[in-house]
Amino acid sequence: MNQKKEKVVVAGGTGFLGRALISALLRRKYEVVVLTRNPQACPEGARAVFWDAKTVEESWAAEMEGAKAIVNLVGKHVNCRQTEKNREEILTSRVDSVRAIGDALRLVYRVPEVWVQAGSLAIYGDAGDRVCDETGFIPDEYPTDVCVAWEEALGKAIRPEMRWAMLRIGFVLGSDGGALPALANLARFGMGGRIGSGKQWISWVHVDDMVRVFLEAIENPAVYGICNATGLQPVPNAEFMATLRRVLRVPFGIPTPDWLLRVAAPIVNADPELALNGRRGLPCRIHGLGFHFRFHELEDALVDLLRPGVHIASGKPALNPLPR
Repeated sequence: MNQKKEKVVVAGGTGFLGRALISALLRRKYEVVVLTRNPQACPEGARAVFWDAKTVEESWAAEMEGAKAIVNLVGKHVNCRQTEKNREEILTSRVDSVRAIGDALRLVYRVPEVWVQAGSLAIYGDAGDRVCDETGFIPDEYPTDVCVAWEEALGKAIRPEMRWAMLRIGFVLGSDGGALPALANLARFGMGGRIGSGKQWISWVHVDDMVRVFLEAIENPAVYGICNATGLQPVPNAEFMATLRRVLRVPFGIPTPDWLLRVAAPIVNADPELALNGRRGLPCRIHGLGFHFRFHELEDALVDLLRPGVHIASGKPALNPLPR
């Protein structure tokens, strides 16, 4: 008799990170259900169920019955002009989705084993050189207030018998999504110098390691509570851009002063503070549980993503993305 597959429900799984996570879940033989406003964008192999990310409907609430996990990745992209309307949508898209899942859990008899919630290292604000572990100082400013409201919503929504993990995610590096492809293109055209002062810290993580953190949160009962989800070696922006140029074999990069970035950002509908602010986040809790990051060095991660198949700096071949 065939054993029934364990189910993982992924809310908002059609973006860059969601696609990578779903691919890994399918390789691990999970049944994957994606709650999405755009079922046509659902990754192949997963089953799409429509939801509006704010209203409880029996059609999607029933999918959580007896599931292994619910993973929530919903949230409006923050790289947009910081108008009052956009700020409100950034907040409500996060809080409403958490509240809806929490309300739906009250209708479920056998709740999922764990709720894994995507969060952000932005909760630590523009932290300068201060090291930000999970107990780090949280200022009262934007976008910290959005992150606080996001985490408070989870605290109110979670069922007491459920394990939960809030992953405060850093700068995820991937070859087919996120900010890295755009930065690489700028570097190739000679615009890959430091941004602003170049001193702002970038807490980066390879997408494969980020997916493995999600899998660890789903499968390891010891992962509980708030966890920074970033790599072990954050670097200043100037070092990040220099490493990117070296990997791409670009000999120079014109710096982008902060005033120019602020002038250009509204033209391309972007938020300059995403590039000018930084934080030195460390994944103390997940690392303390024995989680092993495959990509410790930024150069190794960039080589793997931008020059696949090339031997990395340590002399070893590029690593396979995930275990099969």
